[in-house]
Amino acid sequence: MIQIFDHGAVRELRLDRPPANALSPELIAALRAAVESAPGAGAKALVISGAPGRFSGGLDVPLLVQLDRPAIADTWRSFYGLLRALAASPIPVVAAITGHSPAGGAVISIFCDARFMADGEFRIGLNEVQVGIPMPPVIYHALRRLVGAGQAERLCVTSQLVLPDEALEIGLVDEIVEPEGLITRAIEWCNAVLALPPLAMAQTRRLARADLVSLFASSAETEAELGVLLDQWFSAETQGSLRALVERLAKRKG
Repeated sequence: MIQIFDHGAVRELRLDRPPANALSPELIAALRAAVESAPGAGAKALVISGAPGRFSGGLDVPLLVQLDRPAIADTWRSFYGLLRALAASPIPVVAAITGHSPAGGAVISIFCDARFMADGEFRIGLNEVQVGIPMPPVIYHALRRLVGAGQAERLCVTSQLVLPDEALEIGLVDEIVEPEGLITRAIEWCNAVLALPPLAMAQTRRLARADLVSLFASSAETEAELGVLLDQWFSAETQGSLRALVERLAKRKG
């Protein structure tokens, strides 16, 4: 589910779960393992990419809606673990957003160091509310850190998905790149950062990202947050919205 390409000191982790790179428990676990193992394998920076036109479609709702509470608890705990691994990574991580990136796809990019998005009619944003999932606090605070309180409120409450130009304007992405040059640009950014004095860069990067890592500082608070999230996930409203989404997706395929 993860293709690995080494570009010198920069390792590319390419999501490979067709057709939409939807986040299943297995893909979440595989990406977390790849992020955490990369420094030990000699990588100095990471690029997370996807298929042309599709970075990630977010959580695999048709799969997850079939799971019981313990399995959903494990999935969300693993997803939080992935986000923490990105936030606390000792090496820089860049999201090369190769296409559509709703919900979980956008979330992954928010926890990276930088975000480069392919130019085109692609949408990115956090549409959890639209499918009946209240915004998890850890994710909301990370988004607010990136785009500011006003834009975070607008994006989350309205579930709006935006095109690359607007994403750039509000700070949700850092640069728009022609699709064929996206990976190259992400690698260039990594190499430019790696060319800086390494100790000064690493210490300053840790300082700059400490507030992001601190969102996961208390395991008790994280577990409490997950408990609330699980209660919401299995509420009648959320289950109804999720199952309605699954029906719409099935009709599209039909």
